[in-house]
This record gives sequence, C-alpha cells and structure tokens, in this order.
Amino acid sequence: MQWKLDNNAPLYLQIADKVKLGIVSGEYAPGKRIDSVRDLAEQTGVNPNTMQRALSRLEDEGLLSTNRTNGKYVTEDTELINQIKDELAKKYVENFLASMKQMGFSGNIILALVQHEVGKGENANVYTGM
Repeated sequence: MQWKLDNNAPLYLQIADKVKLGIVSGEYAPGKRIDSVRDLAEQTGVNPNTMQRALSRLEDEGLLSTNRTNGKYVTEDTELINQIKDELAKKYVENFLASMKQMGFSGNIILALVQHEVGKGENANVYTGM
C-alpha cells in the first residue's frame, strides 16, 4: 500500500481511509492479520499513537478486530465489507458529479464522458467535445 499523506486533513483519518480502501479492494483479505501498529507507523512515517487512533476507528466500524496476543485482523464479515464498499462508491460518485456540475457539465455530457473513458475509445463518437 502506498502511503501518500498530506497536511490538509488529520493524518489518522487519512490513514483510516487508506486502510479501509485496502480492505474493500481486497488488498487486505477478510480474516488476514495486518502489520503491527508499530510496523505500520514506521511504514507511514507517523507516530504509533496516530496509527493506533486510525486503526481504533476501523475497529469501531467493525472492519478490524484485535486478538489480544496475535494483533489486528480484518473482519471476515464480507457483507459488512461489501456494504462499506458500496457506501464509498456512492460517496465518490456524488463528489465526482458535484464537481462536474460545478464546472458546468450537464448530466448527459457527464454520462458521455464516463462512457467514453470506460470504453477507452470504443464509443469515441459519443462525446464530440474531446
């Protein structure tokens, strides 16, 4: 996992979001043990307390669980993982649409742009503005 963090949002929230994305994308498989707090903190270049705060947030959401002697594990609840994946997808689409509409694009043009990008040239004539 690539740890690209910026100073525009709290680090623990950025870390929690990146680990969550790793879980819903399958990078961290259900039931898999994740690296220790100390190892993850070292990988990201943050204080272990910051990493612990991020992982605790994911535990509160049910995505991680702690086995007292063996570390932290990704939930095996694939229904929860899929639910969170759907919620993230909806949030990304809503943000994308809001940005496109703010730039003045209509729904039809946005749809044509997306179809073009998905098709990578298959529907090159859908949007003639490119």
